[in-house]
Amino acid sequence: MNEYLIQLNALFIVPERIPVAMIAVLITMVAGMVTGPLRGNANPFLWIFYDLIWGRPGDRLNKPGRARGDLIFRGFLFSAFGIAFAFILGRGIADMAAEFPSGGATEIAFVTLGLTSGSVWFVLLRLYFAMEKDGSTQGAFYGLSRSTRFNLTSTDDFGIVRAGVGFAGVSFDKGLVAPAFWYLIGGLPILAVYSLLSAFAWRFGQCGHTAGFGSVALALEKLMGFVPALLSGFLLAAAAAMTPTARLSKILPAWWAVKHKATYAQGGPAMTALAWPLEVMIGGPVQDFTGSLLPNGWVGPEGATARLDHRHLRRAIYVHFMGCLLFLAALGGAYVFSGRLFG
Repeated sequence: MNEYLIQLNALFIVPERIPVAMIAVLITMVAGMVTGPLRGNANPFLWIFYDLIWGRPGDRLNKPGRARGDLIFRGFLFSAFGIAFAFILGRGIADMAAEFPSGGATEIAFVTLGLTSGSVWFVLLRLYFAMEKDGSTQGAFYGLSRSTRFNLTSTDDFGIVRAGVGFAGVSFDKGLVAPAFWYLIGGLPILAVYSLLSAFAWRFGQCGHTAGFGSVALALEKLMGFVPALLSGFLLAAAAAMTPTARLSKILPAWWAVKHKATYAQGGPAMTALAWPLEVMIGGPVQDFTGSLLPNGWVGPEGATARLDHRHLRRAIYVHFMGCLLFLAALGGAYVFSGRLFG
């Protein structure tokens, strides 16, 4: 029976990739905290890279006022070309890693570029210390605004903290667990493709309120991200269970709640798994960089406060950190279970 389970585990993931993923996660944890986010953006470097190449061309195609069908078709062609580009990029890096003696380091470096963790803490801690010291978010939310693409000058301090807590959940899922998950299954090419789709969803998806151009990227990212999102939600719920101030009684109801759950495009299970145990209300309408109002729903248990302060932010950072440790432990357990460690 044990041998059968080992074979089943190897059927879905390549065990030799697990140590690479673990090293990459550790690098993002340490390097992200030391260097901070690139250009103020705490998302994975691959998102920033894709955004530099595809962002402006996409904006030119995403013309407001056009028919929704036309925008969806444009988004389909745009996404198709982007996916082909990402797959070729990932395939090229994989071939390079296989050919050269230092290929292992090349593979680790590319996987690291597809993940984020420490830079998320850097951005959120900067906001936390500003609020703790000065009682205000003034001048400390630039990185959060860049990372979420929310115009945080249009909201108050409570809204900024809500955005920070929500970003902790979303980045854990789409910036850490999901890309590592797809790397383990499909290697560098599939990691590159998922990173492109998540970058497109971030840039053009508008939390699910797109006029049509980002619909295809959102749908494809949801298709690839559904299973990792459940894993992310489970890990954050488990991390919240280890948070002294979290309400354990709120963890299980979050999975079956019919009201105030995050839609997948807004953050999904990971965002819900943060709001309910911490007994806070996050989300809510916000303005994005384009000036569009995003009517995001409220996420959290009925009657929870939406007036969040730096203490709530500290708890969210702690849950995110514990989630990263649990993810590393899960990867290590999968590697031991595969039999490679002692085989």
